[in-house]
Amino acid sequence: MSSLEIGIWSFPALLAMIFLRVPIGLAMFVAGFAGLYMVTGSPNMALARMKTEAYTTFSSYSLSIVPMFLLMGYFATLGGMSQALFRAAEGFLGHRRGGVAMAAIGSCAGFGAICGSSLATAATMSRVALPELKRYGYEGGFSTATLAAGGTLGILIPPSVVLVIYAILTEQNIAKLFLAAFIPGILAAIGYMIAVQVYVRRNPDAAGVREPVPAGERLRRLIDVWPVLLVFIAVVGGIYGGIFTPTEGAAVGAFGTGLIALLNGGLTRTTLLASFADTARSTAMIFFIVLGAAFYNGFLALTQVPQELASWVVGLGLSPVLVLCVILLLYLVFGCVMDSLSMILLTVPIFFPVISVLDFGMSAEHVAIWFGILVLIVVEVGLITPPVGMNLFVINAMDPETPIASTYRAVMYYVGSDIVRVAILVAFPSITLFLL
Repeated sequence: MSSLEIGIWSFPALLAMIFLRVPIGLAMFVAGFAGLYMVTGSPNMALARMKTEAYTTFSSYSLSIVPMFLLMGYFATLGGMSQALFRAAEGFLGHRRGGVAMAAIGSCAGFGAICGSSLATAATMSRVALPELKRYGYEGGFSTATLAAGGTLGILIPPSVVLVIYAILTEQNIAKLFLAAFIPGILAAIGYMIAVQVYVRRNPDAAGVREPVPAGERLRRLIDVWPVLLVFIAVVGGIYGGIFTPTEGAAVGAFGTGLIALLNGGLTRTTLLASFADTARSTAMIFFIVLGAAFYNGFLALTQVPQELASWVVGLGLSPVLVLCVILLLYLVFGCVMDSLSMILLTVPIFFPVISVLDFGMSAEHVAIWFGILVLIVVEVGLITPPVGMNLFVINAMDPETPIASTYRAVMYYVGSDIVRVAILVAFPSITLFLL
């Protein structure tokens, strides 16, 4: 069997291990190790690569941004920022038909600006918004679907851990990727609010109406979100203003949210140690997946699979947009059964070389950034696509009284909004690249 054939067969073997519930990081590591042994005929190469790959992967300065953004999200929760965001959004939108659901979407977008995780945003905002949605008579499936969809904004609106990993994999500028994600993130929030309006018009009994909040109370609630705005402006403004690097910005954000949590009484010795422990566990999980992916991708590079695939696609003479759409469809399907980080690490080294050789009429850097934002969106759509969207199960576990089938029916409105948004961004790349 040739090296190329070994590389090709490694992919179904890897998927088989994943479906057998082998952890994704371990599955990629085993596939890479076994593949290297088969290609070289000796375990020495694989063992030597174990030593060098771990050092070269974890000595990357850019990876240090990951624990900082994770810690920033934990501190933001302790500081009561999620509650402040929801109360402010509810004050301005809650009195409208479907307004509390739109407030949940808006607060998820705001929390996503200080938390780089989709599942964390969904879980955190659910604890705040779900009781209010129930209180005002919102249908159970509609409520859980809204929060599951809103959670995906946590990873699209900068800062985003997954975008950092994509930038490392494709050797792109992290700050430019963050900047490019702004407009698609805002479009996502607007699209979800439109989906709320469509749903409540078709299902008038699915949402109750609450009394309007007095103007003075609205102002007080708006003032309460100043810590979120301060941290966001400090981190993002500092990065784009050239004051500090993205990694330094993440450290500033973690310090700022920690200080706010301390002043608000949410940060104690116990919660501080718990935050450090949770951050360490999450970081270890991410780093192990990154190591497994680096090992497997190094094996693939040795077999020339990505290069051969790129040459084969170019030889077909297909439209670049058609090739892109097929790749995005594959991401949508696989995103239903895998988390976004694993999906990015597993597939970008295979698909990115294909996209890189296609002519989209843009510079190589713009193609890489545009493709990264599109991939991030469709992978996140997979998190809310029935029957196995991960966000759906996270939210449904927090509201076991609501049948999962009800959540499935309601979430399709948000999936439809996502598909329309992807189509727009594919047809008009300038929307994504406008701020660059």
